[in-house]
Amino acid sequence: MGMLKEFKEFAVRGNVIDLAVGVIIGGAFGKIVSSFVNDVVMPPIGLLVGGVDFKELSWTLKDAELDAAGETIATAVTVNYGMFIQNVVDFIIVAFVIFLAVKGINKMNKKEEKKAEAAPPPPPPKSEVLLEEIRDLLKKQ
Repeated sequence: MGMLKEFKEFAVRGNVIDLAVGVIIGGAFGKIVSSFVNDVVMPPIGLLVGGVDFKELSWTLKDAELDAAGETIATAVTVNYGMFIQNVVDFIIVAFVIFLAVKGINKMNKKEEKKAEAAPPPPPPKSEVLLEEIRDLLKKQ
C-alpha cells in the first residue's frame, strides 16, 4: 500500500501536472507550426525554386515491381529527403519561437531581480539603533 500512496503523491504533485499540460500544449503548438510551414512558408519557397513541392522530393533506390496485369507486387524503396527538408524547417521555426519565449522570460526575471536589488534595506529597529549607540559610547570610555 505504501508504494501506491507514494505514486499518488508523485502523480498529483504540481510539477507533474504542469509537465503534462506543457506536453499537451506543445503537441498542439507542433500542429500549428507544421500547418504554418506546410501551408504558408513552403509554397512560396517551392514557387521561388521552380514550382517544386518539397514533400514529393525523393530519391528512388529501387523501383516498384509490377506484375503482367500492371498491379504492384512490391512498392518502390525511396529516400524522402523532401520530407526531411520540411521537418528541418518545422524544427527551426519551433526552436526560434521557443528561443524568443525563453529570452522574454529571462528579460522579465532580470527586471524583477533589479527591482529587488534596487530597494534599500529597511532601517533597523529603534532598539537596535539605541543599543549600537550605547555600545559605541562604552567603547569610547
